[in-house]
Amino acid sequence: MVSSTLNEDTSLGKGLVSTSAGNFDILGHYTRTLDSDPDLTMPIAAIESLVALLSSTSETATTISEFLSIIQRGITVLKTSVPNAISLSAGCDLFLRYIVRSLEDPRDFDACRDHLLSHGRLFVERAKTSRWAIAQFGSQVIRDNSIVLLHSHSRVVTALLSNAADNNVRFSAIVTETRPSCSGLIAARILRAKGIPVSVIPDNAVGYIMGKVTMVIVGAEGVVENGGIINAMGTYTLAVLAKASKKPFYVLAESHKFVRLFPLNQFDLPVTPPAQNLLNFTMEDHTPFSGQAEPVPEYSYPDQLRQMGLQEEEGEGKKTSSSTADEPKRSAAQGGQGKGSAPLVDFTGPEYITALISEGGVLTPSAVSEELIKIYS
Repeated sequence: MVSSTLNEDTSLGKGLVSTSAGNFDILGHYTRTLDSDPDLTMPIAAIESLVALLSSTSETATTISEFLSIIQRGITVLKTSVPNAISLSAGCDLFLRYIVRSLEDPRDFDACRDHLLSHGRLFVERAKTSRWAIAQFGSQVIRDNSIVLLHSHSRVVTALLSNAADNNVRFSAIVTETRPSCSGLIAARILRAKGIPVSVIPDNAVGYIMGKVTMVIVGAEGVVENGGIINAMGTYTLAVLAKASKKPFYVLAESHKFVRLFPLNQFDLPVTPPAQNLLNFTMEDHTPFSGQAEPVPEYSYPDQLRQMGLQEEEGEGKKTSSSTADEPKRSAAQGGQGKGSAPLVDFTGPEYITALISEGGVLTPSAVSEELIKIYS
Protein backbone atom coordinates (compact mmCIF):
# COMPACT_ATOMS: atom_id res chain seq x y z
CA MET A 1 0.00 0.00 0.00
CA VAL A 2 1.33 3.42 -0.94
CA SER A 3 1.10 5.85 1.94
CA SER A 4 -0.44 9.29 1.54
CA THR A 5 1.32 12.24 3.07
CA LEU A 6 0.28 15.80 3.63
CA ASN A 7 2.28 18.71 2.32
CA GLU A 8 0.81 21.96 3.52
CA ASP A 9 2.18 25.46 3.05
CA THR A 10 -0.09 27.71 5.05
CA SER A 11 1.93 30.83 4.25
CA LEU A 12 0.92 30.52 0.61
CA GLY A 13 -2.52 29.16 1.40
CA LYS A 14 -1.74 25.92 -0.41
CA GLY A 15 -2.42 22.36 0.60
CA LEU A 16 -1.38 19.31 -1.36
CA VAL A 17 -2.29 15.70 -0.80
CA SER A 18 0.50 13.45 -2.06
CA THR A 19 -0.71 10.07 -3.32
CA SER A 20 0.51 7.29 -5.55
CA ALA A 21 -1.02 9.22 -8.48
CA GLY A 22 0.98 12.36 -7.65
CA ASN A 23 0.22 15.60 -5.81
CA PHE A 24 -3.38 16.77 -5.80
CA ASP A 25 -4.03 20.44 -4.99
CA ILE A 26 -7.25 19.98 -3.03
CA LEU A 27 -7.26 23.52 -1.65
CA GLY A 28 -6.84 24.94 -5.14
CA HIS A 29 -9.73 22.78 -6.37
CA TYR A 30 -11.82 23.95 -3.42
CA THR A 31 -11.25 27.67 -4.04
CA ARG A 32 -11.79 27.32 -7.79
CA THR A 33 -15.04 25.47 -7.15
CA LEU A 34 -16.25 28.28 -4.89
CA ASP A 35 -15.27 30.93 -7.44
CA SER A 36 -17.10 29.10 -10.23
CA ASP A 37 -20.53 29.20 -8.56
CA PRO A 38 -21.73 32.05 -6.29
CA ASP A 39 -24.52 29.83 -4.94
CA LEU A 40 -22.14 27.13 -3.73
CA THR A 41 -21.53 26.80 0.01
CA MET A 42 -18.26 25.88 1.72
CA PRO A 43 -19.23 22.30 2.70
CA ILE A 44 -20.49 21.45 -0.79
CA ALA A 45 -17.32 22.82 -2.40
CA ALA A 46 -15.25 20.81 0.07
CA ILE A 47 -17.15 17.59 -0.64
CA GLU A 48 -16.85 18.12 -4.40
CA SER A 49 -13.10 18.55 -3.92
CA LEU A 50 -12.91 15.31 -1.93
CA VAL A 51 -14.76 13.47 -4.71
CA ALA A 52 -12.30 14.93 -7.24
CA LEU A 53 -9.43 13.76 -5.02
CA LEU A 54 -10.86 10.23 -5.00
CA SER A 55 -11.38 10.28 -8.76
CA SER A 56 -7.76 11.32 -9.34
CA THR A 57 -6.52 8.26 -7.44
CA SER A 58 -9.13 5.76 -8.61
CA GLU A 59 -6.71 4.01 -10.97
CA THR A 60 -3.72 3.90 -8.62
CA ALA A 61 -5.13 3.26 -5.13
CA THR A 62 -5.01 -0.45 -4.39
CA THR A 63 -6.88 -0.91 -1.11
CA ILE A 64 -9.95 0.45 0.67
CA SER A 65 -7.69 1.50 3.53
CA GLU A 66 -5.69 3.68 1.16
CA PHE A 67 -8.87 5.24 -0.23
CA LEU A 68 -10.08 6.15 3.26
CA SER A 69 -6.62 7.45 4.21
CA ILE A 70 -6.62 9.75 1.19
CA ILE A 71 -10.06 11.12 2.11
CA GLN A 72 -8.95 11.75 5.68
CA ARG A 73 -5.84 13.59 4.60
CA GLY A 74 -7.82 15.68 2.17
CA ILE A 75 -10.19 16.62 4.99
CA THR A 76 -7.25 17.53 7.21
CA VAL A 77 -5.69 19.91 4.69
CA LEU A 78 -9.03 21.66 4.10
CA LYS A 79 -9.78 22.05 7.80
CA THR A 80 -6.33 23.43 8.58
CA SER A 81 -6.17 25.79 5.59
CA VAL A 82 -9.54 27.58 5.86
CA PRO A 83 -10.11 29.80 8.93
CA ASN A 84 -13.33 29.39 10.93
CA ALA A 85 -14.20 26.36 8.79
CA ILE A 86 -17.14 25.22 10.91
CA SER A 87 -19.59 24.40 8.13
CA LEU A 88 -16.77 22.95 6.01
CA SER A 89 -15.79 20.61 8.86
CA ALA A 90 -19.37 19.48 9.33
CA GLY A 91 -19.76 18.65 5.64
CA CYS A 92 -16.43 16.82 5.46
CA ASP A 93 -17.13 14.73 8.57
CA LEU A 94 -20.58 13.78 7.32
CA PHE A 95 -19.19 12.87 3.90
CA LEU A 96 -16.57 10.60 5.45
CA ARG A 97 -19.22 8.92 7.58
CA TYR A 98 -21.44 8.47 4.53
CA ILE A 99 -18.59 6.88 2.56
CA VAL A 100 -17.75 4.46 5.37
CA ARG A 101 -21.40 3.44 5.77
CA SER A 102 -21.77 2.86 2.03
CA LEU A 103 -18.88 0.40 1.83
CA GLU A 104 -19.82 -2.94 0.36
CA ASP A 105 -17.84 -6.21 0.35
CA PRO A 106 -14.24 -5.00 0.83
CA ARG A 107 -12.91 -8.19 -0.77
CA ASP A 108 -13.99 -6.97 -4.21
CA PHE A 109 -11.88 -3.82 -4.37
CA ASP A 110 -12.77 -2.74 -7.92
CA ALA A 111 -16.50 -2.90 -7.25
CA CYS A 112 -16.05 -1.20 -3.88
CA ARG A 113 -13.97 1.62 -5.44
CA ASP A 114 -16.61 2.29 -8.09
CA HIS A 115 -19.25 2.18 -5.38
CA LEU A 116 -17.40 4.79 -3.32
CA LEU A 117 -17.06 7.16 -6.26
CA SER A 118 -20.69 6.85 -7.35
CA HIS A 119 -21.96 7.32 -3.80
CA GLY A 120 -19.66 10.30 -3.32
CA ARG A 121 -21.17 12.01 -6.36
CA LEU A 122 -24.67 11.06 -5.17
CA PHE A 123 -23.96 12.70 -1.81
CA VAL A 124 -22.97 15.93 -3.55
CA GLU A 125 -26.16 15.98 -5.62
CA ARG A 126 -28.36 15.35 -2.57
CA ALA A 127 -26.59 18.07 -0.61
CA LYS A 128 -27.10 20.56 -3.43
CA THR A 129 -30.85 19.93 -3.57
CA SER A 130 -31.32 20.28 0.19
CA ARG A 131 -31.44 24.09 0.01
CA TRP A 132 -34.37 24.05 -2.37
CA ALA A 133 -36.17 21.44 -0.27
CA ILE A 134 -35.86 23.74 2.75
CA ALA A 135 -37.03 26.71 0.67
CA GLN A 136 -40.17 24.91 -0.46
CA PHE A 137 -40.89 23.41 2.93
CA GLY A 138 -40.07 26.40 5.10
CA SER A 139 -41.73 29.09 2.99
CA GLN A 140 -45.01 28.11 4.65
CA VAL A 141 -44.02 30.18 7.69
CA ILE A 142 -44.15 33.37 5.57
CA ARG A 143 -47.60 34.93 5.54
CA ASP A 144 -49.05 37.96 3.76
CA ASN A 145 -48.07 41.27 5.35
CA SER A 146 -45.26 39.69 7.37
CA ILE A 147 -42.13 41.68 8.17
CA VAL A 148 -39.14 39.35 8.32
CA LEU A 149 -35.88 40.33 9.99
CA LEU A 150 -32.69 38.85 8.48
CA HIS A 151 -29.06 38.95 9.51
CA SER A 152 -26.10 38.45 7.16
CA HIS A 153 -26.40 36.73 3.80
CA SER A 154 -27.63 33.15 3.90
CA ARG A 155 -28.28 31.43 0.58
CA VAL A 156 -30.92 29.15 2.05
CA VAL A 157 -32.75 32.10 3.64
CA THR A 158 -32.81 34.11 0.39
CA ALA A 159 -33.93 30.94 -1.43
CA LEU A 160 -36.83 30.52 1.00
CA LEU A 161 -37.94 34.14 0.73
CA SER A 162 -37.58 34.06 -3.06
CA ASN A 163 -39.75 30.94 -3.16
CA ALA A 164 -42.38 32.66 -1.02
CA ALA A 165 -42.36 35.67 -3.36
CA ASP A 166 -42.72 33.36 -6.37
CA ASN A 167 -45.82 31.95 -4.68
CA ASN A 168 -47.28 35.48 -4.54
CA VAL A 169 -46.87 35.93 -0.80
CA ARG A 170 -46.67 39.66 -0.07
CA PHE A 171 -44.22 40.50 2.67
CA SER A 172 -41.32 42.83 3.49
CA ALA A 173 -37.84 42.20 4.82
CA ILE A 174 -35.58 44.10 7.18
CA VAL A 175 -31.90 43.26 6.71
CA THR A 176 -29.07 44.24 9.02
CA GLU A 177 -25.89 45.54 7.41
CA THR A 178 -23.97 42.82 9.30
CA ARG A 179 -20.73 44.68 9.78
CA PRO A 180 -17.84 44.34 9.37
CA SER A 181 -18.52 42.04 6.40
CA CYS A 182 -21.57 44.03 5.19
CA SER A 183 -22.93 40.75 3.86
CA GLY A 184 -26.47 41.86 4.67
CA LEU A 185 -26.25 44.30 1.77
CA ILE A 186 -25.80 41.37 -0.59
CA ALA A 187 -28.95 39.72 0.75
CA ALA A 188 -30.85 43.01 0.37
CA ARG A 189 -29.92 43.35 -3.29
CA ILE A 190 -30.83 39.74 -4.08
CA LEU A 191 -34.25 40.10 -2.43
CA ARG A 192 -34.98 43.40 -4.15
CA ALA A 193 -34.18 41.75 -7.49
CA LYS A 194 -36.99 39.29 -6.66
CA GLY A 195 -39.42 42.16 -6.09
CA ILE A 196 -39.32 41.98 -2.28
CA PRO A 197 -39.37 45.36 -0.47
CA VAL A 198 -36.29 45.59 1.77
CA SER A 199 -35.16 48.02 4.44
CA VAL A 200 -31.47 47.91 5.39
CA ILE A 201 -30.68 48.97 8.95
CA PRO A 202 -27.47 49.34 10.97
CA ASP A 203 -26.79 46.47 13.33
CA ASN A 204 -27.30 48.60 16.43
CA ALA A 205 -30.88 49.51 15.38
CA VAL A 206 -32.22 45.99 15.87
CA GLY A 207 -33.70 46.72 19.30
CA TYR A 208 -35.40 49.83 17.94
CA ILE A 209 -37.21 48.05 15.10
CA MET A 210 -37.93 44.72 16.83
CA GLY A 211 -41.45 45.81 17.71
CA LYS A 212 -42.31 46.02 13.99
CA VAL A 213 -40.95 42.56 13.19
CA THR A 214 -43.15 39.50 12.65
CA MET A 215 -40.34 36.94 12.85
CA VAL A 216 -36.57 36.55 12.63
CA ILE A 217 -35.06 34.10 10.13
CA VAL A 218 -31.34 33.31 9.95
CA GLY A 219 -29.08 30.68 8.46
CA ALA A 220 -26.24 28.92 10.26
CA GLU A 221 -22.57 28.15 9.81
CA GLY A 222 -23.17 25.10 11.98
CA VAL A 223 -25.85 23.51 14.16
CA VAL A 224 -24.26 22.08 17.31
CA GLU A 225 -25.21 19.12 19.47
CA ASN A 226 -27.31 20.97 22.05
CA GLY A 227 -29.49 22.57 19.35
CA GLY A 228 -27.71 25.91 19.34
CA ILE A 229 -26.14 27.46 16.27
CA ILE A 230 -22.91 29.12 15.22
CA ASN A 231 -23.55 31.95 12.79
CA ALA A 232 -22.42 35.41 11.73
CA MET A 233 -21.50 37.76 14.57
CA GLY A 234 -24.60 39.52 15.85
CA THR A 235 -26.94 36.55 15.55
CA TYR A 236 -26.84 36.03 19.32
CA THR A 237 -27.83 39.65 19.90
CA LEU A 238 -30.80 39.29 17.54
CA ALA A 239 -31.88 36.09 19.27
CA VAL A 240 -31.79 37.67 22.74
CA LEU A 241 -33.81 40.68 21.58
CA ALA A 242 -36.29 38.47 19.70
CA LYS A 243 -36.95 36.38 22.80
CA ALA A 244 -37.35 39.48 24.97
CA SER A 245 -39.87 40.82 22.43
CA LYS A 246 -41.63 37.44 22.10
CA LYS A 247 -40.86 37.16 18.39
CA PRO A 248 -40.28 33.72 16.79
CA PHE A 249 -36.67 33.00 15.86
CA TYR A 250 -36.26 30.46 13.04
CA VAL A 251 -33.03 28.88 11.84
CA LEU A 252 -32.61 27.36 8.36
CA ALA A 253 -29.79 24.84 7.97
CA GLU A 254 -29.03 21.91 5.70
CA SER A 255 -28.31 18.62 7.46
CA HIS A 256 -24.69 18.69 6.27
CA LYS A 257 -24.20 21.66 8.60
CA PHE A 258 -25.07 19.63 11.70
CA VAL A 259 -21.75 19.41 13.50
CA ARG A 260 -20.52 17.36 16.46
CA LEU A 261 -19.58 20.29 18.69
CA PHE A 262 -20.78 21.29 22.14
CA PRO A 263 -19.65 24.88 22.83
CA LEU A 264 -20.17 26.05 26.40
CA ASN A 265 -19.91 29.78 25.73
CA GLN A 266 -18.88 32.38 23.17
CA PHE A 267 -15.18 31.72 23.73
CA ASP A 268 -15.47 27.96 23.30
CA LEU A 269 -15.90 28.08 19.52
CA PRO A 270 -13.54 26.25 17.11
CA VAL A 271 -12.32 29.42 15.41
CA THR A 272 -8.77 30.34 14.51
CA PRO A 273 -7.15 33.52 15.88
CA PRO A 274 -6.51 36.10 14.57
CA ALA A 275 -9.62 35.47 12.48
CA GLN A 276 -11.75 36.33 15.50
CA ASN A 277 -9.51 38.29 17.83
CA LEU A 278 -11.88 41.12 18.79
CA LEU A 279 -10.41 41.96 22.19
CA ASN A 280 -7.31 44.12 21.94
CA PHE A 281 -6.76 45.99 25.20
CA THR A 282 -4.40 48.94 24.87
CA MET A 283 -3.50 52.18 26.60
CA GLU A 284 -2.95 53.98 23.31
CA ASP A 285 -5.53 55.43 20.97
CA HIS A 286 -4.77 52.97 18.18
CA THR A 287 -8.21 51.47 17.78
CA PRO A 288 -9.46 50.23 14.40
CA PHE A 289 -11.72 53.28 14.22
CA SER A 290 -9.08 55.93 14.89
CA GLY A 291 -7.35 55.61 11.52
CA GLN A 292 -4.06 54.96 13.25
CA ALA A 293 -1.88 51.88 13.65
CA GLU A 294 -4.66 49.30 13.60
CA PRO A 295 -6.60 49.63 10.33
CA VAL A 296 -10.09 48.35 9.81
CA PRO A 297 -9.97 44.68 8.67
CA GLU A 298 -10.29 44.04 4.96
CA TYR A 299 -14.05 43.69 4.90
CA SER A 300 -15.81 45.96 2.48
CA TYR A 301 -19.17 46.20 0.80
CA PRO A 302 -17.78 46.59 -2.78
CA ASP A 303 -15.53 43.55 -2.36
CA GLN A 304 -18.43 41.45 -1.14
CA LEU A 305 -20.63 42.56 -4.04
CA ARG A 306 -17.91 41.86 -6.60
CA GLN A 307 -17.59 38.32 -5.25
CA MET A 308 -21.32 37.90 -5.85
CA GLY A 309 -21.17 39.57 -9.28
CA LEU A 310 -23.42 42.38 -8.02
CA GLN A 311 -21.12 45.42 -7.93
CA GLU A 312 -22.48 48.43 -9.76
CA GLU A 313 -20.29 50.81 -11.68
CA GLU A 314 -20.20 54.37 -10.45
CA GLY A 315 -23.07 56.39 -11.83
CA GLU A 316 -24.60 53.41 -13.60
CA GLY A 317 -26.90 50.57 -12.71
CA LYS A 318 -24.78 47.97 -14.44
CA LYS A 319 -23.07 44.96 -12.97
CA THR A 320 -19.36 44.52 -13.17
CA SER A 321 -17.47 41.27 -13.21
CA SER A 322 -16.32 39.78 -9.91
CA SER A 323 -12.70 40.67 -10.65
CA THR A 324 -10.46 42.23 -13.24
CA ALA A 325 -7.20 41.18 -14.78
CA ASP A 326 -5.34 43.77 -12.69
CA GLU A 327 -7.12 42.77 -9.47
CA PRO A 328 -6.02 39.29 -8.40
CA LYS A 329 -8.30 37.40 -6.05
CA ARG A 330 -7.14 36.33 -2.64
CA SER A 331 -8.32 32.89 -1.64
CA ALA A 332 -10.02 32.17 1.66
CA ALA A 333 -6.94 30.34 2.84
CA GLN A 334 -4.84 33.42 2.12
CA GLY A 335 -7.09 35.59 4.25
CA GLY A 336 -9.17 36.95 1.40
CA GLN A 337 -12.80 37.94 1.84
CA GLY A 338 -14.35 35.94 -0.95
CA LYS A 339 -17.22 33.46 -0.80
CA GLY A 340 -15.04 30.91 0.90
CA SER A 341 -13.75 33.14 3.63
CA ALA A 342 -15.23 32.77 7.06
CA PRO A 343 -17.03 35.64 8.78
CA LEU A 344 -16.82 36.57 12.43
CA VAL A 345 -19.17 34.24 14.28
CA ASP A 346 -20.92 33.88 17.61
CA PHE A 347 -22.89 31.18 19.41
CA THR A 348 -26.64 31.28 19.98
CA GLY A 349 -27.97 28.84 22.57
CA PRO A 350 -30.99 26.59 21.97
CA GLU A 351 -33.13 28.48 24.50
CA TYR A 352 -33.43 31.37 22.03
CA ILE A 353 -34.44 29.29 19.00
CA THR A 354 -38.09 28.64 18.17
CA ALA A 355 -37.42 25.97 15.55
CA LEU A 356 -34.80 24.69 13.12
CA ILE A 357 -35.89 23.94 9.56
CA SER A 358 -33.86 21.46 7.51
CA GLU A 359 -34.63 19.38 4.45
CA GLY A 360 -35.90 16.68 6.83
CA GLY A 361 -38.56 18.91 8.37
CA VAL A 362 -39.02 21.16 11.38
CA LEU A 363 -36.98 20.35 14.47
CA THR A 364 -37.08 21.69 17.98
CA PRO A 365 -33.60 22.47 19.34
CA SER A 366 -33.89 19.55 21.76
CA ALA A 367 -34.31 17.15 18.81
CA VAL A 368 -30.97 18.08 17.24
CA SER A 369 -28.99 15.57 19.31
CA GLU A 370 -31.29 12.78 18.11
CA GLU A 371 -30.86 13.96 14.52
CA LEU A 372 -27.07 13.87 14.91
CA ILE A 373 -27.29 10.33 16.26
CA LYS A 374 -29.29 9.32 13.18
CA ILE A 375 -26.83 11.02 10.84
CA TYR A 376 -23.66 9.58 12.35
CA SER A 377 -24.85 6.19 13.61
